[in-house]
Amino acid sequence: MTSKEALSQLQALSDEKIFAHNVKRGADNNQFGVKLGDIRTVANKIKSDHALALELWKTNNVDARLLALLIIKPKNLTTADLDEMLRSINYVQVAEWFNSYILKDHPQREEMREAWMDSDNVWTARAGWSLMAGKVARDAEGVDLKQLLNRIHKEMPTAPEEVQWTMNTTLAQIGIHFPEHRKRALEIGEELGIYRNYPVSKGCTSPFAPIWIWEMVKRRNERV
Repeated sequence: MTSKEALSQLQALSDEKIFAHNVKRGADNNQFGVKLGDIRTVANKIKSDHALALELWKTNNVDARLLALLIIKPKNLTTADLDEMLRSINYVQVAEWFNSYILKDHPQREEMREAWMDSDNVWTARAGWSLMAGKVARDAEGVDLKQLLNRIHKEMPTAPEEVQWTMNTTLAQIGIHFPEHRKRALEIGEELGIYRNYPVSKGCTSPFAPIWIWEMVKRRNERV
């Protein structure tokens, strides 16, 4: 499939309500407004096509970029490629899929994690904290969790909204997975109050750290 054909397929799937929803969440008008499920359907037809993915990424079109992230070959991307791509992101859903499908298991993720956490760019910083949250949940060896909690306590209140989200995820993961730091994580969450009143659909867990921690610990049959 050529990039022109892929864009035509995406355009044919455009939905005005999705377009408006994306704009409300911060997307610009360079999009068709395609449902995420429909983008996945197109990706399933293409399978894997790294060259096509790079062409689609260069369009800056929201839907094309989301499709690109599903068909790209992450291991073919260097750390310089990753950094450049992250810095060009301008919509949170693209950032979410980039972190989930490209960075989460990328072999060079540890080389960039701390540098990105210290970045002034919101998307690289968001990615760095996303990687830290994953490391805390999967393998926190070598991470000073006490110091990390202190940093979250100090920096999260004034962090950009995009970065707050993954910092908060890191806070929750510490509280969920490390009983010895749980009390401190709960205290920080309560004190800062970030996402306390966040609207949540029925059946979903609140991102407010104390509720999130409590719910996940309960599911793991542990005591808060």
